[in-house]
Amino acid sequence: MTQTNQDRLRDLAERERLAEAGGGADRIAKQHQSGKLTARERIDLLLDPGSFVELDKFVTHRCTDFGMQEQKILGDGVVTGYGTIGGRKVYLYSQDFTVFGGSLSSAHASKICKIMDLALRSGVPMIGLNDSGGARIQEGVESLGGYAEIFWRNTQASGVIPQISVILGPSAGGAVYSPAITDFIFMVESNSYMFVTGPDVIKTVTHEEVTKEALGGAETHFEKSGVAQFVRPDERSCLHTVRQLMAYLPLNNLDEAPFKNTQDPIDRPCSRISKVMPDSPNQPYDVREIIADVVDDGDFLEVAGGFAANIVVGFARLAGKSVGIVGNQPAFLAGCLDINASLKGARFVRFCDAFNIPIVSFVDVPGFLPGTSQEYGGIIKHGAKLLYAYAEATVPKLTVITRKAYGGAYCVMASKHIRADFNFAYPTAEIAVMGPEGAINILYRKEIGAAEKEGRLADERNRLADLYRSTFANPYKAAELGYIDEVIAPEETRRLLIQGLKMLEGKRERGPSRKHGNIPL
Repeated sequence: MTQTNQDRLRDLAERERLAEAGGGADRIAKQHQSGKLTARERIDLLLDPGSFVELDKFVTHRCTDFGMQEQKILGDGVVTGYGTIGGRKVYLYSQDFTVFGGSLSSAHASKICKIMDLALRSGVPMIGLNDSGGARIQEGVESLGGYAEIFWRNTQASGVIPQISVILGPSAGGAVYSPAITDFIFMVESNSYMFVTGPDVIKTVTHEEVTKEALGGAETHFEKSGVAQFVRPDERSCLHTVRQLMAYLPLNNLDEAPFKNTQDPIDRPCSRISKVMPDSPNQPYDVREIIADVVDDGDFLEVAGGFAANIVVGFARLAGKSVGIVGNQPAFLAGCLDINASLKGARFVRFCDAFNIPIVSFVDVPGFLPGTSQEYGGIIKHGAKLLYAYAEATVPKLTVITRKAYGGAYCVMASKHIRADFNFAYPTAEIAVMGPEGAINILYRKEIGAAEKEGRLADERNRLADLYRSTFANPYKAAELGYIDEVIAPEETRRLLIQGLKMLEGKRERGPSRKHGNIPL
């Protein structure tokens, strides 16, 4: 019997209904009962209303083993397509846990790869909403090959388009390596998990007993491993934060980040900084208060806030334009650089450099954290990563030394010597090889020995420390040498940074011809 056009339209509508139903009402209800949204509900929350265009809606797997030929669901466990966030284009995929547990087949992988190829060719960000039980065991090496194809594309896209991974369920085994290559990872409390080997395998091999949450939950990766840069209490707030992040980022490495109008005056005095900065050089303060006083409307999106609290990184705007902020945090470990802080800072600086986002550094660093655990852990190698990242960055780099800048850490933190463009310092800045207490032990050993014999050690140490401070614990020696471009009043910080960024808008810098450098990994 010949089908009419109406019959064909009804057939299309039925196929679309089946594809949108995913694993069916019962599995969707189970998804909701576990506190999770469906793949399509997530897309609706993430994208601008009505902007989503779906591709490959009717794809099914091609497996015929283990009776799989009798189990075919349209879409095969992943929804792919494109849309807009804040009116700006993105490509995305959203894995559907109601269909085969979101497991990855070769067809499932092909859908993701097609979207990734389109994103790279179009110069548009790629977002992955991950909720998957891992490789589809019934397909064996084909599913593993699918993962490898995704990993290769992640690597090709790195530094070309922003890549964001949102973990909204399990992500185990090989599945974790695609998110690991991407630029930012989001997780949700209680429902997100990432691990290479699960608790059962660990118990079998190492006899350790550990829960999924302790092994690879959101808190673990936000605070201990540093794998996740953002953690939110639920999926709605998580997807909202993805939208916030996207507003700071360019579409690709040839584009500029979006401009946002602000009523915050360019020449507004930063009146809070002097109140935040303590008189004592050893008293802590929160660098985020300084950042908030400087940037547009006090808005600062902190990145990786739960990991390596001795350094603060994140995005803000100055005169409406995106900037990356890096600041030593005196409120934790006195702002010392350690292994984790170096890794966190280096990763962020390299992202900003790849995507043409200027870097503003607030420096208050007494040095690298001492100790055997740091030395055995490779602080030399890891600290060099932060140095390498700053030195290779060609975007505009502006530095403000608020207080301490001692030793090698002074060099590393966007100093003039590794080609920062404008270096400012407050009158409270202390720039030297080391702090007064350690320095006088070397410089005035004889005087200290004599004073100890005469019973006036404390007074002599104070006198010598004051002498050292008057020579080095100020910014003027560095300013005399041209290492500091200007010593500024804190209230002038915002105006001078914005002026500096304006002057650097046309900055062009090319390094030596090479395939790539060899960062100390």
